[in-house]
Amino acid sequence: MRRFAAGVCLVTTDGAAGRRGVTVTSSCSVSADPPTLLVCLNMSSPLNERFEANGCFALNVLSAENQKLARAFAGEGGLDADARFAMDDWSTVETGAPILNSASAAFDCRLIETKIVATHRIIIGEVVGIAKEIGTTSLIYLDRNWHSL
Repeated sequence: MRRFAAGVCLVTTDGAAGRRGVTVTSSCSVSADPPTLLVCLNMSSPLNERFEANGCFALNVLSAENQKLARAFAGEGGLDADARFAMDDWSTVETGAPILNSASAAFDCRLIETKIVATHRIIIGEVVGIAKEIGTTSLIYLDRNWHSL
């Protein structure tokens, strides 16, 4: 799977179950009408249950300039959630999920379905809000290395 080049995103949530953010490379568009996205989350972390419990998530598309943040939210450096979120500026659109202000694009989603497949929980959300930053490069992960496009 390391040969499968993928865009790098931060998926975030906040609500009654608590705030959570994770770097992911397994996300994609499901439908344009209504706009729907999916994200795959490893079930090895019980903290990822917060996405389902909160009923919302934001998919923040990262630029090459966000590599340090991507590494932190992937667990490098062992920072706790507060320290990770303190590394950049955040806002909200509609659901209350954290939107990264410096993201290339951010999709605010209402969770509509989840499904467990092998080691991952697939969360599917309908896009209810969008925020974007114009003119940035994309962050890609391939062969266990970070690249820009």
